[in-house]
Amino acid sequence: MRIGLSINYSGGFTEAAAEVADLERAGLDIVFVPEAYSFDAVSALGYLAAKTSRLQLASGILQLYTRTPTLTAMTAAGLDFVSDGRFVLGLGASGPQVIEGFHGVPYDAPIGRTRELVEICRKVWRRERLDYQGKYYQIPLPEGTGTGLGKPLKLINHPVRERIPVLLAALGPKNVALAAEVAEGWQPIFFLPERAEAVFGDALRTGKDRRDPELGPLDIYAGPALAIGEDVEPLLGFVKPMLALYIGGMGAKGKNFYHTLATRYGYGAEADRIQELYLAGKKDEATQVVPDALVRDISLIGPAGYVKERVAAFAEAGVTVLNVAPLAATPADRVKLIEQFRAICD
Repeated sequence: MRIGLSINYSGGFTEAAAEVADLERAGLDIVFVPEAYSFDAVSALGYLAAKTSRLQLASGILQLYTRTPTLTAMTAAGLDFVSDGRFVLGLGASGPQVIEGFHGVPYDAPIGRTRELVEICRKVWRRERLDYQGKYYQIPLPEGTGTGLGKPLKLINHPVRERIPVLLAALGPKNVALAAEVAEGWQPIFFLPERAEAVFGDALRTGKDRRDPELGPLDIYAGPALAIGEDVEPLLGFVKPMLALYIGGMGAKGKNFYHTLATRYGYGAEADRIQELYLAGKKDEATQVVPDALVRDISLIGPAGYVKERVAAFAEAGVTVLNVAPLAATPADRVKLIEQFRAICD
């Protein structure tokens, strides 16, 4: 089992890079840099490339609508170059509140745009002259639009790899099917191993039936919180505010992907109540409604033996990378925790 984690995108790059270098020596395999509406992820990834030597570097995620497909491909090729072939292109649609509210771009056709973006990226990495006339992206612009001076071009540089791994963050059935069809990896959020087949199984099979064998097996990146010890049960409470935020506040009623996921996991009544309270501004009360059972089942929190059992459950559900959120107070504590976890996973 490979081990990853995400750095705090609101922190400083220098401090984060020093910690990541220590985590690399402790056995970390991949580090993700998120991109919400803080500093961009690309600057931090380039900085980390210079401060590490072995672990993979992943965007977690670059938002689908914020760059042209060609710029996304150029950026991925550049990061793969400066990291000596260690970059993983994590992509996701984000949500309309961020895309329309912060970027001022319409949030439309996420599935179709994702498919076309991945196809364009791979053509760029193969250094083909880019002539792509899709439903959502036309490169060069068709006759009658623009100046008419555009012509098919190919990337000047020779990428380190013509197939940079693509990782799609996806939750809905059609998005998950697309990830299983076209991507090297799939990143769900709040992955619950015992419910994964019921919630995601049909979509994964649909995508895999259309999957190009050259892509190889699909990597699955789960993201559990991590704490190891005999007295860590109270740390379940540290996970609840995030669940309350996502289930209750990350989207309007009827447009919240995480509320839908909790409902499909069997927590519909609790999800409704969390959302009701959160949208009413009662965040603390919403947090208290988050069920202990849900937190426990999507996390790795407990004694070493219990954590080992849960790692096996994640592996049985198809997970290949555990992108953990270490519940530790200091960088030194997080390094020690990853060392413990590495021993359990080995």
